[in-house]
Amino acid sequence: MAGSTHTVSNQPEPLTGYDVYGADRALVEAVQRHLDPALLDEAHGELSALGRSAGSAQLQEWGAQANEFPPRLRTHDRYGRRIDEVEFHPAWHRLLGKGVAAGLTSAWTRPGGHVRRAAAFLVWTQVEAGNGCPLSMTHAAVPALRTDPELAAEWEPRLTSTVYDRELRPAHLKAGVLFGMGMTEKQGGSDVRANTTVARPLAEAGTYELTGHKWFCSAPMSDGFLVLAQAPGGLTCFLVPRVLEDGTRNVFLIQRLKDKLGNRSNASAEVEFDGTWARRVGEEGRGVAAIIGMVAATRLDCVLGSAGLMRQAVAQAVHHCSYREAFGGRLLDKPLMRNVLADLALESEAATTLALRLAAAYDDGSEEERALLRIAVPAAKYWVTKRCAPVAVEAAECLGGNGYVEESGLPRLVRESPLNSIWEGAGNVQALDVLRALRREPRALDACLMEIGRSRGADHRLDAAAKNLLTELGDLEGVEGRARRLAERLALVLQGSLLVRFAPPEVADAFCAARLGGDGGAAFGTLPSTLDLTALVERARPVE
Repeated sequence: MAGSTHTVSNQPEPLTGYDVYGADRALVEAVQRHLDPALLDEAHGELSALGRSAGSAQLQEWGAQANEFPPRLRTHDRYGRRIDEVEFHPAWHRLLGKGVAAGLTSAWTRPGGHVRRAAAFLVWTQVEAGNGCPLSMTHAAVPALRTDPELAAEWEPRLTSTVYDRELRPAHLKAGVLFGMGMTEKQGGSDVRANTTVARPLAEAGTYELTGHKWFCSAPMSDGFLVLAQAPGGLTCFLVPRVLEDGTRNVFLIQRLKDKLGNRSNASAEVEFDGTWARRVGEEGRGVAAIIGMVAATRLDCVLGSAGLMRQAVAQAVHHCSYREAFGGRLLDKPLMRNVLADLALESEAATTLALRLAAAYDDGSEEERALLRIAVPAAKYWVTKRCAPVAVEAAECLGGNGYVEESGLPRLVRESPLNSIWEGAGNVQALDVLRALRREPRALDACLMEIGRSRGADHRLDAAAKNLLTELGDLEGVEGRARRLAERLALVLQGSLLVRFAPPEVADAFCAARLGGDGGAAFGTLPSTLDLTALVERARPVE
């Protein structure tokens, strides 16, 4: 029996038993804004069902288990035969199966699919971010395969299936498949043109034998992989099936799994190819062009994933401060804590709003929207993913010492928070990609400026920031050294434009003051006291 000194009081209950989607006002409003009204009832129903699952104690426990018991590599069976398999905790498979069933790989096959999937991906990330990797890769493989109509016809129905089949067997015998990706190598990293993996043509047209390595191979238990290798005609994209049509295992030698800072539930591997069978995707020498659609889609998922992590961090912080009392009252009611929470909520909403706007551009598919994506995706990937880590750390601090303890869930968010900034091209790569779009694709800048211009005259601070951005763009002398500054300003002005047009006045006012008008500090909790901070915090509070 516990002694009287161990009576538990003034400790908030865990944030469980709520609708992760329905409690996120910014996300719900974004879906309503970007989705055809005829689709809204169905979409809200699906997303609320997913949100209730995501907010349940059971799924939160599965997320914790998947990280507590990370994947293990088995290179050989008991008889010494090479098998190269990765074992996962059952919780991983349960979560991945629910993610596939929720349509997180099927955006390309239904009306409004990208907005619906984006909202679902943002919700699902809040349960367990690790299984987002195979879901993202599988989703993103579709545009790459569409560069080869024959391959697309064969593989797309499997990729967009809502059936999760974990068994390693020939893809044509499965109702659904998952894809991974292998581009980077030891010597090149992001400079994929420095790849040394060699592709030797075989007798059958379009088939090759690969020899080489991949320093990072995502989701190594997938059914297929898109990889880059040097063919006789130059760097080329290939599809590497895990299991061949006759049922034999392809040569896919997993050397080790990466011991990562976060993302512990997900396996990332080093892989060797030694006579590995592959099919060419697109033309020889056009590997980057073939795989660029996949890269763009995964970069948007990095934005969505970071927005989801930020939202969960803010939800946990606001929930804790709503029930925790200190110094004679609720933490939520203390002016300084309210300022911190409002600032965090502001960052989270700006990320969500921008991410869903980009997903809507995918659904639109017009030339103007494709041009917008060309410059806005790398800018958003650069900025939003970089804001994730400070948000997660500050949210953990809102819980005090409790936020540093594993059971709170905040340490897992903190460890996960830098990932999306590093994967799929780190900050410098994204900033340079913005410059590349500016130089090579004038329509991209035109589309971006047109999007920003839709809010002209609505807020003088936003107008001034847009004018300063134009000044930056007009002076491209020595621009590479200013590429980060330019990408940051571009993303901030885009976020400001969207919030001024669509968010409640108190949100737009706070963003323009603190992020564009210079009336905010370098740390969170430095918003001007003249703002309606209570309204910002209440808007971010998860309703249980």
